Amino acid sequence: MDIKVLKKDDTKVSFQISKINPSIANAIRRYILAYVPTMAIDEIEFKKNGSALYDEMLALRLGLTPLKTDLKSYKLWEGKEADRPHSAQYELKLTMNVEGPLTVYASDLESQDPKVVPAIEKTIITKLLEGQSIELIATARLGQGKEHAKYTPGLAIYRGVPQLTTTKDSNVTAVLEKLSEVIEKKGTGLEIKDLTRWNEAHEDFCEMNGIEVTSSKEDFIFTIESWGQLAPGEILKTAVEMFDAKIEEFETAIKKL
Repeated sequence: MDIKVLKKDDTKVSFQISKINPSIANAIRRYILAYVPTMAIDEIEFKKNGSALYDEMLALRLGLTPLKTDLKSYKLWEGKEADRPHSAQYELKLTMNVEGPLTVYASDLESQDPKVVPAIEKTIITKLLEGQSIELIATARLGQGKEHAKYTPGLAIYRGVPQLTTTKDSNVTAVLEKLSEVIEKKGTGLEIKDLTRWNEAHEDFCEMNGIEVTSSKEDFIFTIESWGQLAPGEILKTAVEMFDAKIEEFETAIKKL
């Protein structure tokens, strides 16, 4: 297995992973979306809500607000809900006490832990008019995307590396003139020099000019875009670690047969 980083910044990473099969690629994607835990508001006690939004709508907006997550300080509860412990290892309190007229932002949530705060401070929650106010206590917990989408750490997609095949009838000149992403190499035909910019429009143009575009079954382009709870690299690392743990658990179960 080989991994090559194609493009990277604070919230998004694209990389090429080679010599695996589609099942492994899809397993990594599913573990990112469904199993990597993040912090999210799970329970709210309203003291006051004079806004135009019902309690349920305000709770929904706050629950979907991404919170920066510290996986080293908090534990994921995997037991029965009725037995969930109310301790600092499993939950965190955040408060909000604001009075209009003003725009209420995610940054108006005050956290007991400076490491767990809204990832996008300028997320608009609601607006308050003169005399309107909100006072609440929110409880944030670690959760997984398989339970609720609010715990999903970001977007994860993959596709097979495009492969271009030419014939004597292919209009190679037109493709090279139109698509700066494609280059010609002697002995290997056409190649894509920037996989991060390649899209379906490019493929359609190639096929219109007699160039066959197929997707590799063992080389893939992965893109992970974080919503802000975790860095893209930490998302991938956590997903792989959890995948490995599940494989080891499966091997142990097989040995007992």
